[in-house]
Amino acid sequence: MQEALLYEKLTGSRVRCNVCQWHCVIGQGKFGVCKVRRNDNGTLRVLNYALASSVAVDPIEKKPLFHFFPGSLALSLGTWGCNFHCKHCQNWQISCVEQPSEMSTESHKLLPEEAVRLAKQRGCGGITWTYNEPSIWFEYTLDSAKLAKKSGLYTGYVTNGYLAPEALDVIGPYLDAWRVDIKGFSDALYRDLAKIGRWRGILDVAKRAKEKWNMHVEVVTNVIPTMNDDDGQLQSIASWVRGELGELTPWHVTRFYPHHNLLHLPPTPVTTLERAYDIGRKAGLRFVYLGNVPGHSHESTVCYSCGKVVIQRFGYDTHVVGVNGSRCRFCGAELNIRS
Repeated sequence: MQEALLYEKLTGSRVRCNVCQWHCVIGQGKFGVCKVRRNDNGTLRVLNYALASSVAVDPIEKKPLFHFFPGSLALSLGTWGCNFHCKHCQNWQISCVEQPSEMSTESHKLLPEEAVRLAKQRGCGGITWTYNEPSIWFEYTLDSAKLAKKSGLYTGYVTNGYLAPEALDVIGPYLDAWRVDIKGFSDALYRDLAKIGRWRGILDVAKRAKEKWNMHVEVVTNVIPTMNDDDGQLQSIASWVRGELGELTPWHVTRFYPHHNLLHLPPTPVTTLERAYDIGRKAGLRFVYLGNVPGHSHESTVCYSCGKVVIQRFGYDTHVVGVNGSRCRFCGAELNIRS
């Protein structure tokens, strides 16, 4: 077990973890909210370092990241545990960990140098940490990101956004993309859906990732019937993204399918997603995408200036047809694309 990087020693053998915005104060022999950090006699230990629950080569569009090295492959890595407890989690088998023994039998040990080597062998453009919340794997992702950047690979977090600002500043120089969930825009929604009370720090850290560390930021909202599909929340998200991250920031409104503890709800009607699309466009966002609806016209990237399709998509089948650097090849408009 590895010692945690960001924590304070307190009186009475307690420790305070400073990786995420919970800032858990952990007593002797106890765990943080994520269940993978334990106080061993006043030393905070990381139980999941280099323990991968999931290893795959994915299209970068699966994250989803649509304006970040489009058409490339990413080595996608996940571990165990989470600092959220979302009712609709589609990866609850790896996120809901109660005991360290649950990690031992199903893990692949993948050291940072091995992950980088694997990414290169499989023809990947980079590495993304995904499937569960990457911030609870902080020490491992930091070590891996440093090596990945030295090897010419891109790096990205697929995150709930609850990383602490001080932790963001440690990994910031080595992280290229911040694909963040904004699940809703109310205290009640975050408390009900994810058991999170103080959620607005997610917004602050997303803005910091872009402005201080020049990360490429894309936002995802999984639109859930009866929970966050009202005009008020959707308008608030779209307006915040437009005002704080900029009009060229992609916003993905994705279709919910019943999972975990929300099996009683129906899949999101496509008409609801189309309404969210209209809300985003009216708020001034140039790029709003429908997710989990293969073949929909709002999967593709259309230049807002000349109206031509510049990246054509059908599910994860991607064809870059009109991009020159970060701009439209046809009219020269800036599209906020990194490649």
